[in-house]
Amino acid sequence: MTNELPFKISVLIFLRDHQNRFLMIRRAKAPNQGLWSPIGGKLEMAWGESPHECAMRETEEEIALRLELRDLHLFGMISEKGYEGTGHWLMFLFDCRKSLDGLPDTIEEGEFAFFERPAIDGLPIPETDRRALWTAYDRYRNGFIAMRADCHPDQKLDILIEECILPR
Repeated sequence: MTNELPFKISVLIFLRDHQNRFLMIRRAKAPNQGLWSPIGGKLEMAWGESPHECAMRETEEEIALRLELRDLHLFGMISEKGYEGTGHWLMFLFDCRKSLDGLPDTIEEGEFAFFERPAIDGLPIPETDRRALWTAYDRYRNGFIAMRADCHPDQKLDILIEECILPR
């Protein structure tokens, strides 16, 4: 049985530059403070914001890049139970089809850097990102995957693929 904890809905946006390097942010705040992650944020649920609207808003707020719906591909979602023991998360994962021209300025949420895909595996990143999200990106970025992760701190991280559609 899962503990009663707050449930949050968020997005992560996987962005690249013209050299196919990934934009990552070293988070200055919880969750994942001090760790590298793709950019993203929480849905404005009181506004009825959709995951796509959230991805477009967060991208513009965090890196001043304006996106349109056609710039995004929803390639996955993951439900994280008991993340860091503080809450449950439902995250929508987007691949951005629009390339970045340069490195964004540092913001309150953290500093940015570009990384080649193999280098990301050596960075300090959240364990769920390491074991599930980047693997999902590598295999399903042109398809779709739905996953569930039991992330309770006192238990082994358990990841289950609930549905997947391989790219054509």
